[in-house]
Amino acid sequence: MQESPDLTRLCRQLDYQFRDLNLLKTALTHRSASSRNNERLEFLGDAILGQVISIELFDRFPDATEGELSRMRASLVKGVTLAKVSRELDLGEYLNLGTGELKSGGFRRDSILADAFEAIIGAVYLDSNRQVAHDFVMRFLSERLQQCNPDAVMKDPKTRLQEYLQAQGEPLPDYEVVAIEGQAHEQTFKVACHITRLQEKVSAIGSSRRKAEQLVAQEVLNRLGV
Repeated sequence: MQESPDLTRLCRQLDYQFRDLNLLKTALTHRSASSRNNERLEFLGDAILGQVISIELFDRFPDATEGELSRMRASLVKGVTLAKVSRELDLGEYLNLGTGELKSGGFRRDSILADAFEAIIGAVYLDSNRQVAHDFVMRFLSERLQQCNPDAVMKDPKTRLQEYLQAQGEPLPDYEVVAIEGQAHEQTFKVACHITRLQEKVSAIGSSRRKAEQLVAQEVLNRLGV
């Protein structure tokens, strides 16, 4: 495994000292670099992150609806937010990437940075316990959580389009993946959306099917003037 530079410095930035430094090394290792990579830790960290944020939002906003809580949680755990946290920690400097990802600038890619941060959460949990992992998450997301406001979190484009059409008594939108291009680690998805009010299908391209669906839903809303 490629040696990560100065993990002692990273531990200081994380404000957490690993008892098992191999957990941190694994959390920083992308699948392009080794079969022993951070995917399982990312899975665990994602679950812990979602639970921590859900509990904090539930306690802080006793009058918020389920939908408002879900939207606030989504804004905090989305890849863009986690990638920003990773950049604040200069996490890209410590990533263990394969040759292809290094050449393509994988250490700057939002998805890779966000996955690594989630993997570190999972590593902290395995190295300590649930409460320490909870505190670790809050160390980096507490300020953003304090800025959350149920009234200020807009519904995502797919939800807004669906609710708009339902309110008009019209059929729900139909989404279809019409093309997938690129290598497995950097694919792009082209998604088409059809609604009865528009004669032609609207399409958009994103780095994942979910992102492409959101982008095309926003374009449909734009064309509808909503």
